[in-house]
Amino acid sequence: MHDLKWIRENPAAFDAGLARRGLAPMAETILRQDESFRATVTELQSLQARRNEASKAIGGAKKSGDDAQAQALMDEVATIKEKMAQLEEVQRQGEQDIAAILMAIPNLPGDDVPAGASEDDNQEIRRWGEPRAFDFEPKEHDILGARLGMDFETAAKLSGARFCVLRGQMARLERALAQFMLNMHTEQHGYTEMNTPVIVRDEPLYGTGQLPKFKEDLFGTTEGRWLIPTAEVTLTNTVSDQILDAATLPIRMTAFTLCFRSEAGSAGKDTRGMIRQHQFEKVELVSVTTPEQSEDEHQRMTACAEEVLQKLGLPYRVLALCTGDMGFSAQKTYDLEVWLPGQGKYREISSCSNTGDFQARRMKARYRPEGEKQTRFVHTLNGSALAVGRTLVAVLENYQQADGSVVIPDVLRPYMGGLEVLTPNV
Repeated sequence: MHDLKWIRENPAAFDAGLARRGLAPMAETILRQDESFRATVTELQSLQARRNEASKAIGGAKKSGDDAQAQALMDEVATIKEKMAQLEEVQRQGEQDIAAILMAIPNLPGDDVPAGASEDDNQEIRRWGEPRAFDFEPKEHDILGARLGMDFETAAKLSGARFCVLRGQMARLERALAQFMLNMHTEQHGYTEMNTPVIVRDEPLYGTGQLPKFKEDLFGTTEGRWLIPTAEVTLTNTVSDQILDAATLPIRMTAFTLCFRSEAGSAGKDTRGMIRQHQFEKVELVSVTTPEQSEDEHQRMTACAEEVLQKLGLPYRVLALCTGDMGFSAQKTYDLEVWLPGQGKYREISSCSNTGDFQARRMKARYRPEGEKQTRFVHTLNGSALAVGRTLVAVLENYQQADGSVVIPDVLRPYMGGLEVLTPNV
């Protein structure tokens, strides 16, 4: 949500921010609606004052015996009440109209976000690790996985396309990855582990920006609730409608949850394998902090996600997303892309975003700075650390052997009961 007061004071800057997103100017439309709304408020205040004045005068007229004047005043008060009821409805509708406009406008990009129209304009910041040189032709994960316990046929029979059944050693490897990530983030990075619902009402999705604009990307229930697309929704909204103590910030939370996405608009993309699923698992990081701390927190969160890949020995690169490729709520985003030798390219495995106070305004999440009476909106950040299914894919492809077996990274072996190699089913 955008600050209406700031738009009034900086309409040109607001439109310039939208232009960097590739969007048309909106300040004039918003301010015209705002002017009409404020005129209604002013008229209501004026009528309220006159009603109070006339109501007081009625008693005086009756006391002096001027029944005609008293009746005229009572008629005026009745007319004012009727008019006020009409204007109050206009005011409510005007407030809803402005909110609807603001809810549909994405966050403005930070000044240091590179300009661009699409993913082709994202800027590479750094790389880590050297892709392995294979002495055989590396296979893609779905081909490897077919002999290791990755079953797409049974999943299709159960649920349709974009689902997967994992059996035996593959199911355990996915669980090992999630446990490894959670332990790292809680024990080494100071995140508090959370277990949150995967079904939510409308309000949390409005709070983090999935609704109203991205309704088609969500799975809904027959009861009017929604399956979460990411634990960002639940973790971030734990502070909604609150005034936080500054001493408690930053708040750092992590959760391992199922996530659900309809993948609207992705027809024909990644139809094979586990890269783009309707149901998947993710370890999410969320931070709630002050405006002064949020940039440093963004760098810290990104480093936490990178460390997962480093300890797994998976080569990756970090990209600064351009203005045309950032998510709706993001002010600034870093993507981590892991090297997949079977595909011969880097693929996204994490996005770490600073949303500034954009989500906090929607959620009404504030804090009170020490020694100050006024409250301020917090800043919220979120990041995948990591998408578990895609990490499984990366492990399979990077650690595959010529015979179809897969070496288990050292850091995962304690979670695998000491197992060192995934062995193909004959």
